[in-house]
Amino acid sequence: MSTQTSPHRSALPAEGRARVQRRTVAALMLAQVVGGLGMGAMLAVGALIALDLSGSRAWSGMATTMITLGAAVFALPLASLAARRGRRPGLALGWVLGALGGLVVIGAAVAGWFPLFLAGMVLIGAGTATNLQARHAAADLAEEDTRARDLSLVVWATTVGSVAGPNLIGVGGGLAAGLGLPELLGPVLLTTAGFALGAAATFALLRPDPLVIASPPDRRPEGGRSAPRRSPLDALRTVARRPRALLAITAIVSAHTVMVGVMTMTPVHMSAHGAALTAVGLTISLHILGMYAFSPLVGWLADRLGRVPVLLAGQAVLLVSVAFSAGAGHDEVLVTVGLVLLGLGWSLCLVSGSALLAESVPAEERPRVQGVGDLVMNLGGACAGALSGVALSLTGFAGLNLFAALFTVPVFVLAARVLRNPTQA
Repeated sequence: MSTQTSPHRSALPAEGRARVQRRTVAALMLAQVVGGLGMGAMLAVGALIALDLSGSRAWSGMATTMITLGAAVFALPLASLAARRGRRPGLALGWVLGALGGLVVIGAAVAGWFPLFLAGMVLIGAGTATNLQARHAAADLAEEDTRARDLSLVVWATTVGSVAGPNLIGVGGGLAAGLGLPELLGPVLLTTAGFALGAAATFALLRPDPLVIASPPDRRPEGGRSAPRRSPLDALRTVARRPRALLAITAIVSAHTVMVGVMTMTPVHMSAHGAALTAVGLTISLHILGMYAFSPLVGWLADRLGRVPVLLAGQAVLLVSVAFSAGAGHDEVLVTVGLVLLGLGWSLCLVSGSALLAESVPAEERPRVQGVGDLVMNLGGACAGALSGVALSLTGFAGLNLFAALFTVPVFVLAARVLRNPTQA
């Protein structure tokens, strides 16, 4: 009987567990490549489509806001599905919902209906939630001394699609024109196709399910005695009792909030000062390169130097990045440097923080705690995206960056507490 569906599984020997882990990481990486194509393409044009439909710079920030809000909305349901049924159903469903969102955005843009566009962006957020939750699946069966590395490889795999996506604006535009659609919808076609391929790869290849194997026999999804139902409040209590878990989530939320707030308005800032669409696409591509390309190195450092030092290094890089962007003015090169550093700081915090969170809670509690972490992370990003357009209008790009820097403060405070008591869970 298949390991995936058998209700009575025995624990795998170390060699079998390692083999399943290698297969899991490979399957997740493939899904991230094609799914990342969808994410990168949408990031490049979402704000511009919103600007075209709404006619307002302040409303243009709602594109990324809705994606981030959607990622928050779907984080817990997808995590709960994983806790009940395993990682594979949750991840596959998330990719499918993201693809559906791409179709809704296309229909809304053709009809010129901004509210429907926003609804489609919320569904696309399910794809973002799935992309983020895939890293947790890589940690389920990982050994402690390689957990950050395995997790980082899945994060890194997003690089290929996410960097290629914004640079395929021209190709996508030609495809859209061939179908009688506006040029800006070309990347949305790529988004839809990338998410659909991510769903197919996950459903076909993520077997056996890593969470099913990692969980205790009497608490496994799909078999044994069902784990007790836990509310998000229970998960928050679990985090609050564990200083290292609290630090991990706070660092991830801080990095994501800073990153989304600044990145959302960068295309609008550049376009307003005459930057070509190709230059905007290149800047976003390099930013995404900073987010994902160095992930394996970040994972290696987190395994060798420790999660907390790498996490703090990430916060420091975020501060340097906003300083660059705040002083960039209209200089496209300096804006790009700031965006690359912004992505690198996010990567340092995400990889080290995710590894720290995974090892701070028991396996059977991980999905819901990780889901709550992603929920708070994306709520922070959604708020940052919503306020970024207003902040840009009121204070300019420099003021937006300086405001974003404030979100690093809680991380340093919590890190000092953890470092004072290194033996605490």
